[in-house]
Amino acid sequence: MATIRKLRGRWQAQVRRRGMKPRAKSFDSKVDAEKWARDLEAQVDRFGAAPDTKILESTTLGALLERYQREITPTKRGAVQEDQRINVLRRHDLSHRTLIGLSQQDIASFRDERLQTVAPSTTVREMAILSHVLEVATRDWGMPLAKNVVKLVRRPVIRNERSRRLTGDEEQRLLDGCDAGKIQFFRTIVIIAIETGMRRGEILGLEWSDISHNRRVITLTMTKNGSGREVPLSQRAFDALTEWKAQAEVDASTIFPMSPGALEQTWRRVLVRAGIKNLRFHDLRHEGVSRLFERGLNMIEVSSISGHRELRMLKRYTHLSADDLVARLS
Repeated sequence: MATIRKLRGRWQAQVRRRGMKPRAKSFDSKVDAEKWARDLEAQVDRFGAAPDTKILESTTLGALLERYQREITPTKRGAVQEDQRINVLRRHDLSHRTLIGLSQQDIASFRDERLQTVAPSTTVREMAILSHVLEVATRDWGMPLAKNVVKLVRRPVIRNERSRRLTGDEEQRLLDGCDAGKIQFFRTIVIIAIETGMRRGEILGLEWSDISHNRRVITLTMTKNGSGREVPLSQRAFDALTEWKAQAEVDASTIFPMSPGALEQTWRRVLVRAGIKNLRFHDLRHEGVSRLFERGLNMIEVSSISGHRELRMLKRYTHLSADDLVARLS
């Protein structure tokens, strides 16, 4: 047990454990002294000894973020996006906190502040980075952190499910909007998205060598969830790719030479020309997956095409109405 006493107007905490050198530190308040003692005892229980906490007093969260950005981020598939998020975190006042002073309240305040300006999903991703930084610092870099304070803070609830589908003549208007633009292959991109339910990054990363013309199948070697899959092509999707290949550069390996940012800009211009509102490019994936269900494929078959690892994620794509269910029961 730690000893807490008042000494010369300050509160002193002293921790004695068998097999370790006694540690003592003075504080202005009894609460801070008790907290320091509890954390130190927790570290002894975790590491088997009382680690030197001086490094926590001199190391800032910003320094950890900088090292993580330099050593860990480049090894990830989403390195570009994570690098941008870490830059945001390094500019925040939170990055100036030393590790010894970083508390749950700091993280909670950061969360609440970010929710005022960004979406809950963005806040969750930033908190996930902070949590992993502290985990790596503890496990791999020898930082004697008693606990990961980010894990002790409630994360925002994400409610971004969308059920937007193409209605009426919107699909034809979209294709007409593509034809009126300068990007020749954008019509093909839209058709592939609708027919296969592939993600934006998967479409833009396609190479001609990924397509088996005999089997009419696209082979994705690496996807968002870390595994590959094969995507069968409908006749319409296959014809669209074949038509574009006849126009594309002969020696080009990439099917669609376009960056994600350029795609989003082109998409917005197409929507304006088509007179369509509240439609995101990702909604085409939703449309494509929904159409697979409408063609009679079961959940396992659809998941093998769409790449969803958790079947529960596919439930929101079906949108089965009560009338449809009654018809099936009859």
